[in-house]
Amino acid sequence: MAREYPIENVRNIGIAAHIDAGKTTTTERILFYTGKKHKIGAVDDGTAEMDWMVQERERGVTITAAATTCFWREHAIHLIDTPGHVDFTVEVERSLRVLDGAIALFCAVGGVEPQSETVWHQAERYNVPRIVFVNKMDRVGANFPRVLEMMKERLGANPLPLQLPMGEGTDFSGVIDLLTQKAMRWNDSDLGQTYVEVEIPPEFQDEVALARETLFESVAVEDETLLEKYLDGEEITHDELLRVIRATTLSGTLIPVLCGSSLKNQGVQPLLDAVVDFLPSPVEVPPIEGTVPNSATNSARSKRAEDTSAEQDKVTRLADDTAPFSALAFKVASHPTVDKLVYCRVYSGVLKRGEAIYNVRSEKRERTNRILQMHANKEAVCDAAYAGDIVALVGLKDTKTGDTITDPKEPLLLESITFPAPVISVAIEPERASDADDLEETLEKLMDEDPTFTVGIDKETGQRIISGMGELHLEILTDRMIREFGVNARVSKLQVAYRETISSFAEAQGTHIHKTDEEGIYGDVLLTVEPLERDEGFQFEDNTDETQIPRQYIPFVEKALEGAMGTGPRIGYPMQDVKVTLTGGSYHPTDSSEVAFEAAAILAFENATRKANPLLLEPIMRMHITAPDEYIGKVIGDLNARRAQINESTTQDPSTTGHASQLTQSVINAFIPLSETFQYTTQLRSMTQGRGAFTLEFSHYEVVPESLAPGAKTVSVV
Repeated sequence: MAREYPIENVRNIGIAAHIDAGKTTTTERILFYTGKKHKIGAVDDGTAEMDWMVQERERGVTITAAATTCFWREHAIHLIDTPGHVDFTVEVERSLRVLDGAIALFCAVGGVEPQSETVWHQAERYNVPRIVFVNKMDRVGANFPRVLEMMKERLGANPLPLQLPMGEGTDFSGVIDLLTQKAMRWNDSDLGQTYVEVEIPPEFQDEVALARETLFESVAVEDETLLEKYLDGEEITHDELLRVIRATTLSGTLIPVLCGSSLKNQGVQPLLDAVVDFLPSPVEVPPIEGTVPNSATNSARSKRAEDTSAEQDKVTRLADDTAPFSALAFKVASHPTVDKLVYCRVYSGVLKRGEAIYNVRSEKRERTNRILQMHANKEAVCDAAYAGDIVALVGLKDTKTGDTITDPKEPLLLESITFPAPVISVAIEPERASDADDLEETLEKLMDEDPTFTVGIDKETGQRIISGMGELHLEILTDRMIREFGVNARVSKLQVAYRETISSFAEAQGTHIHKTDEEGIYGDVLLTVEPLERDEGFQFEDNTDETQIPRQYIPFVEKALEGAMGTGPRIGYPMQDVKVTLTGGSYHPTDSSEVAFEAAAILAFENATRKANPLLLEPIMRMHITAPDEYIGKVIGDLNARRAQINESTTQDPSTTGHASQLTQSVINAFIPLSETFQYTTQLRSMTQGRGAFTLEFSHYEVVPESLAPGAKTVSVV
């Protein structure tokens, strides 16, 4: 069995951007022009192929990252269309973790919007090379130069325009390629499948000459050979330009920018060319790095400075079919006919159908019954998966998101995927006792699919508590329970995921001593607690010696303290930002045990945190609002009443954005407590006669004013 395309001709890319920038519309055009489908789907009509879920088609938003493979210029493009709504940021996070390159889509009117910034920085964190497509050039208010400026100001990026639009808004008629110096116009009669190259219209020639000169300058300074040619006035060839643009794209020094209108079928083919020309193949990104599993497990358990073995046991795997097999499971999805699908990115080696793999986390062997190449929710069976491939595997029952699966003979632990903690919760219970088992099974499946969805039990009420990233997130999940899984359940009102912390230093002792005729139990721990900076989590330091507490008990003390952070002293919410220092203790040569020291540590921690002036923390959201200027006074007044902190308020002048015939738009950036945002959609629509819009994204935790702090626990968050 041989691979269909050489690995150098493989591109693993994603399309990511702010909600409503046109990601799914662009994907539909890509599938149409590459011959993957014969009819263009539309988001507004509910016929977009990549938005295959019922909830996606009803709401017109992408909820889950959908994968497909298409072919362009003898290259295989594995493409993932990701959601833009911040509630589904997990889909973007796990997609970027396994992709080699990305198309960042910006709206020509809105420019670099809040979720665009979030996605951009996610891509930076994973060192994913990007190209930019400025979409919706046909919309009134489109402003290409403004988008470039926003990229510089908000993203700190160095945009490299490779095209200029011919007109903007209703005057948009095509694009000008600065490399070939040709104007491109698409044919409406065949839905943009063909286009013609014509000479640049006279009215654009001066602008093109200036932009082309800037392009040559920007590229030349990045390469000594080109710079020498440029300064000497020698001709720089098209191939030389492409070579350096590709190198600077891979390094992130320059960001190629193209433009068009996906809805109007203009500009998509050059975008596909740019994917092939500028984004990396799996062999052009750094080799994946992992650790020898046993070392990694021991390191994770001990977390102590004296353990230096992890650094020595790092291993790299080349993107090569002859290397040992290694892959990362980045997504788990339910399937109507099999137990579940596990989406994997293969980093090295080959996996054949029916072969056994080793799951490093669970330390279990599993067998792949089938290997599927996915197209949204459709599938094609493959005989093998090769290095660089993105496939779905059937038969892996114990594999979860973030797990490493490898060759059983040469296991390797890859870095997992980290996800944000949920910030909002509801209580859920079955309609009837007979529905309880179905509900439990469905919740397990949904947790498998979505790591930002958690389920727990309220210790006081015994209710099941489900937690997620926002109102829409939980609304979609509960809707899926009823319609997709057929579970009848009742859902309570939304609750905020509060946290607790401490505000001062405190010391306490915990002893667990019990004597019976047959045996004794003895554990004695002295510790201090002190507050950390916000969002620093939990830190543990051991300042004892062997004479106070034997070394074998220290890991159990640390583990018990980490568990104790799950219940705060004030109301019972999870704790954060606490440093615990183990300062003393005592032991009995025969009666001491791991269990005794765990119990003593928990007692000491509870005593200390009660004395350390505990505080209640609430999640603060970053809010971005756009609304007509005439309503902005009402909006700001309402925000002030909701305890919002307005960070920035700007007005977009219609004369500079092209909105001459429309209302002046104002933009507000603010921080607001999550508890003040419930049902805000309805309120904003009412205040702005339906013209306002907003996005929310979790920012940080802050102390709840004492006068507003809940007096008793209503729901605990897992």
